[in-house]
Amino acid sequence: MQRDWFHSYAFPDGETIDGIKSLGLLQTEADEVFRHGVEGRTVLDIGAWDGFFSYEAERRGARRVLATDHFCWSGPGWGTKEGFDYAGPKLGSTRVEALDIDLPDLSPETLGGRFDTVLFLGVLYHVKDPYGCCERAASVAADHLVLETVFALEDVDTPAMRYFRPRELNNDPTNFWAQNRLCLEAMFRDLGFGRFEFHPNGDPAPASGIGRYFMHAWRDQSAPVRD
Repeated sequence: MQRDWFHSYAFPDGETIDGIKSLGLLQTEADEVFRHGVEGRTVLDIGAWDGFFSYEAERRGARRVLATDHFCWSGPGWGTKEGFDYAGPKLGSTRVEALDIDLPDLSPETLGGRFDTVLFLGVLYHVKDPYGCCERAASVAADHLVLETVFALEDVDTPAMRYFRPRELNNDPTNFWAQNRLCLEAMFRDLGFGRFEFHPNGDPAPASGIGRYFMHAWRDQSAPVRD
């Protein structure tokens, strides 16, 4: 099969796809992403790419899943939508929808409403306007948002963000930012969320001071939703 994959798959008919991110790692990450469950919930997957987490949300009982991407589906990224389109029929998917839309264009109006759970995984460090993109993701989250991103500056006791020079982080020119947990929590409190959990994705204290975290955030229902 002549296509480049980022996500890996093991399809019911026995076919396997070995993408850049291994199936074992994806399954471990999925257990963290969905640790609070999505059964019966609506789910938005921002930056879905090959769709592993979209289809996994469906497998775990989500009643509706909307997968969105632009950078990798039709934008300047090296990926395409071919993997996503191939995986759906192979998995027998019936509840995963797709919308090619860029992150800055997300809103309740463009998506037709808000979602119970929003997945914002592996995206934030790629954007040039981190606060603005967090604002867009928050605007379409009715209750629960799951963020996975790079962190830095954990030894700084105030909200802080680090900027990476081109190719400084993983030799990737599209990696721009890493926040500390205080910064992530402060931004999302400002955006109407009131309860947080942080869990490491890998080593919680790497020697480089740069690692990865999952953040689960729940909306403060007494605060207004900022569109």
